[in-house]
Amino acid sequence: MSDFWENKNVSVTGGNGFLGKHLIRLLSQKNPKKISIVDHKDYDLVNNNDVIRFYKDQKPNLVFHLAATVGGIDVNQRNPGKFFYDNAMMNLQVIHNAYVSNVEKIISIGTVSVYPKNAPVPFLEENIWNGYPESTNAPYGIAKRIMHTHSLSYRKQYDFNSIMVILTNLYGPDDNFKKDTSHVIAALIRRFFEAKKNNAEEVVVWGNGNATRDFCYIEDVASGIISAAENYDESMPINLASGKEITIKEIAEIIKKEIGYKGKIIWDKDMPIGPNRRNISIDLANKKINFNPKISIKEGIKKTVDWYINLKN
Repeated sequence: MSDFWENKNVSVTGGNGFLGKHLIRLLSQKNPKKISIVDHKDYDLVNNNDVIRFYKDQKPNLVFHLAATVGGIDVNQRNPGKFFYDNAMMNLQVIHNAYVSNVEKIISIGTVSVYPKNAPVPFLEENIWNGYPESTNAPYGIAKRIMHTHSLSYRKQYDFNSIMVILTNLYGPDDNFKKDTSHVIAALIRRFFEAKKNNAEEVVVWGNGNATRDFCYIEDVASGIISAAENYDESMPINLASGKEITIKEIAEIIKKEIGYKGKIIWDKDMPIGPNRRNISIDLANKKINFNPKISIKEGIKKTVDWYINLKN
């Protein structure tokens, strides 16, 4: 698809974030005409005047919309209004102004949180609207549903090429390891690393360990997003995930072993854990864009732990 990238002026909102860094590295190998990073310090995408200015400044014809206000369960529950408002406004304004600015295509990043709490497992793209999302991060998930509706509406009325890619739990080097906003794997790596360093006898993990998630290595996802940009132009959103279900207990044990921590894991069953099961179908992505993740969960965790230890040493 080398011809696809010829003369492409590409903008990536959230380009300095976890996913953005990996996506831009892979995009650079495609040799587009230009890649611009749309960062919060330059453009506040919640502010429509800044969104208009971004499009006037950068003049993209291809946009990857990654920017979002995100965090784990705890920060979602403490900031439901901010998570809904920030994400809804960003998504509406970035997509609308892409259309107004004659952008050829926009690839917007959705989340597994769009799926209903009781959606059949594995999650299929066609089931997004069959129920209310899991309550722990519903405002964030609904903001992403609004983005999907926006994309569908503009495609139907204006024939605007807007697609949505639904991502599962991501992990890998450069992840967010901050205490208040990190997600599962990054948070556990940090906790086990600190416990080993401080000779702590135990590490407390939320839940009972039986909840399942689908974790996909960051480079596999970034590669899939680029494939979607090149090859996918349909209204149905498309899942990018590992397609494999694993318990939090299994994840914790893998990380504990990789870190070399010898203490105990204490499960705090009184803390919120989100949905009991998450397993994402990637049949559509496999069929439409030949998406096949390459990095196993054990290999990916080893790569991430090695990166984190090197960062801290």
